[in-house]
Amino acid sequence: MNGIVHDFGATVRRLREAHAWSQERLAEHAGLNRTYIGEIERGTAIASIVTVEKLAFAFGVGVAELLAGSALIVSGERARAAGGLRP
Repeated sequence: MNGIVHDFGATVRRLREAHAWSQERLAEHAGLNRTYIGEIERGTAIASIVTVEKLAFAFGVGVAELLAGSALIVSGERARAAGGLRP
């Protein structure tokens, strides 16, 4: 897969881990299948815009923020440290 797909998957994984969620828990919050979450995280599946929206909603961020990737990770980790992100 190309770089953007891999980077998006890495962002999803980092956000999931920042929330201390398993893939199964993220799947429940997003209304997706756990195996599909794993494929997204590994960069072997290309998420549709509908899936991106579901993931963004589950994480409590905007679609643009989720697609921004590494900038969101840094701010998300800071917010979590300050108690701002929901577990």
